[in-house]
Amino acid sequence: MEAAAPRRPILIPPGEGRRYPMGRMNAIFKADRDETARLYSISEWWLEPGTRGPGVHAHGEDHVFYVIAGTLSLCLADQWSDAAAGSYAVIPGGTPHDFQNRGSVATGFISFNAPGGFEARLPDIAAAMSEADLSL
Repeated sequence: MEAAAPRRPILIPPGEGRRYPMGRMNAIFKADRDETARLYSISEWWLEPGTRGPGVHAHGEDHVFYVIAGTLSLCLADQWSDAAAGSYAVIPGGTPHDFQNRGSVATGFISFNAPGGFEARLPDIAAAMSEADLSL
C-alpha cells in the first residue's frame, strides 16, 4: 500500500479556486482529491435566476449541499422541495437528484462530496452544460 502524501492546511480567498463556467451556472472547486488525500471535495456553485441544473442523475459519491444564498429547488429521489439559505441537504451516493434556481435572485450552495473524485468529471460536464440552454 502506497503511503499518502502528508496534507497541508490551505486557505482559499473569496472567489478563488478552480473555476468551471457553465453559462448560467458556475462551479468553483476549493479543495479536491489532490488536497484531501482523495477523501472529499468541496465546491461552491452559483446559478443565475431561472436556471435549471444538470437534470436528474445519480453517482457514487455522497453529497452534502449547504445553501448560502437564495433558494435552491432540489429534487431528491423524485420529490422536489425548496431549500432556503441556511438549509442542508444530505444526498447519499446512488440517490437520483437534480437542482434548479426557480427564483428571481442568484442562488449559491456549497457542495461537499465524499469520497473525492467527482471533480475529475467536471471538465466534460462543464463543456456539455456550457452548450446547453439552462433557462427554465
